[in-house]
Amino acid sequence: MSGHEYGAGPVAALRRIAFLLERGREDTYKVKAFRAAAAAILPLSEHELRARVADGTLTELAGVGSSTATVITEALAGGVPKRLADVECEHGGPLTDKGHDLRARLKGDLHSHSDWSDGGSPIEEMAFTAMELGHEYLVLTDHSPRLKVAHGLSAERLTKQLGVVDAVNEHIATGSMSGAGGFTLLKGIEVDILDDGRLDQTDAMLDRLDLRVASVHSKLAMEKAAMTKRMVTAVSTTRMNVLGHCTGRLVTGNRGTRPGSAFDARAVFSACAEHGVAVEINSRPERRDPPTTLMELARDLGCLFSIDSDAHAPGQLDFLVLGCERAEAAGIEPDRIVNTWSRERLLAWANG
Repeated sequence: MSGHEYGAGPVAALRRIAFLLERGREDTYKVKAFRAAAAAILPLSEHELRARVADGTLTELAGVGSSTATVITEALAGGVPKRLADVECEHGGPLTDKGHDLRARLKGDLHSHSDWSDGGSPIEEMAFTAMELGHEYLVLTDHSPRLKVAHGLSAERLTKQLGVVDAVNEHIATGSMSGAGGFTLLKGIEVDILDDGRLDQTDAMLDRLDLRVASVHSKLAMEKAAMTKRMVTAVSTTRMNVLGHCTGRLVTGNRGTRPGSAFDARAVFSACAEHGVAVEINSRPERRDPPTTLMELARDLGCLFSIDSDAHAPGQLDFLVLGCERAEAAGIEPDRIVNTWSRERLLAWANG
């Protein structure tokens, strides 16, 4: 997704600004204005937009304010809007100098969130951005019911979401989304691992999904033996496919820092290797989870891996290269990373 692609019109310019602000982990309120303005003008013809510029009525459109009206006006004039040029300069450069060879081998992302839980954008915007980034698939993994603070999905809401995913894929298949290139939005969940190792969703509901990321989100300071039992039970006895951000640590960011959970990593990763559960390399800069020593232990024990963005906004889908940098440094073979696999191989593994 390069900047020159966004000089074509005001909708593209507004979306590019939002993408770059998300990529730079700017506050959500800064981003929403640009996405709202893009949605507001999307149905309008260029002629209608130019007429509104001429008579000064752009800001009468719901969702268009003075700053976004300036972007629209400058884009219609044929130049690169100043706001876009500024944010390209601030956030448009490479996130890292390394990891790009492995990133080129990734075919998709197995961990992403929409505004159905604690993400900031609609499902279709996440899918469209994933296509623009060259993904062949994206797994939508909104949270499960227990995580109320993140608006976790009940079985009823998740059932409704599966219908939306079907509709998005049908929309893509008809060619009404340009550049689809065989892209598929896959049905998933980030399901909580409960205190006793069960998963926070019914087995019947989990069976309807393409892939299941399971993570610990509560009682992160649980005593080591109990946390080990909790995680090993989940890995060994449930339908989970990916162990998400295994320590739960936070190393930087506006949420502050948090130490990782204590557990017997050898026992947990041995269970992952035995049961074909992939250990997630979470690419979020504030997580960098698992720590390098644990990632190397999982490598040595024969685990599979999944390099995921854990994106909560479209621009954060670009975080994958950060996980790739860490995986390359750890010498993890690409074929052990499940999202280097084709969609068919991935689904066969996840549902075998």
